[in-house]
Amino acid sequence: MAATALLITDVQQGIVERFAGEDGYLDRLGTAITAARAAGVLVCYVTVMFRPGHPEVSDRNKSFAALAGSGRFTDGDPGAEIPAEVAPAPGEAIVTKRRVSAFTGSDLEVLLRARGVDHLVLAGIATSGVVLSTLRQAADLDYRLTVLADGCLDRDPEVHQVLLHKVFPRQAEVTSIADWAAGLAGA
Repeated sequence: MAATALLITDVQQGIVERFAGEDGYLDRLGTAITAARAAGVLVCYVTVMFRPGHPEVSDRNKSFAALAGSGRFTDGDPGAEIPAEVAPAPGEAIVTKRRVSAFTGSDLEVLLRARGVDHLVLAGIATSGVVLSTLRQAADLDYRLTVLADGCLDRDPEVHQVLLHKVFPRQAEVTSIADWAAGLAGA
């Protein structure tokens, strides 16, 4: 049987704190999570984490090379934690990835296949990072896709808008959390 999964991607203290001026983000995300749970939609958290010393990070990886040796996003780093406002409920999966895409370096696809998931709903930080990379890979894996526009953040507002209004609609439905939640409630 086909199913839907809400993926909460890279919503971790050390990433969220970079967007301190984004009032209401965690509340909006909480609305999506609550609606998903009420509708029986699988809620899955995807976090970026590394082993101590960051042995998975190549000096050729421009995105992660600056983290190497920093101790950030390793076990015990408070910045790697999921904020309490949107924390997983007991039994909800937390998938650890080692690269930008939620699929690369993780067991996400195994988890989704085991649950019969064919539709992914994406939210996370950053729109131009994990959301873009995950969307493109998921499209190539033939998942149906929805992006929660106000469930995504990016440091560059222009890039955020181009992705949401020009790039993502080619492969996904782009909607608001309120409209998505209302659709779940009406189903």
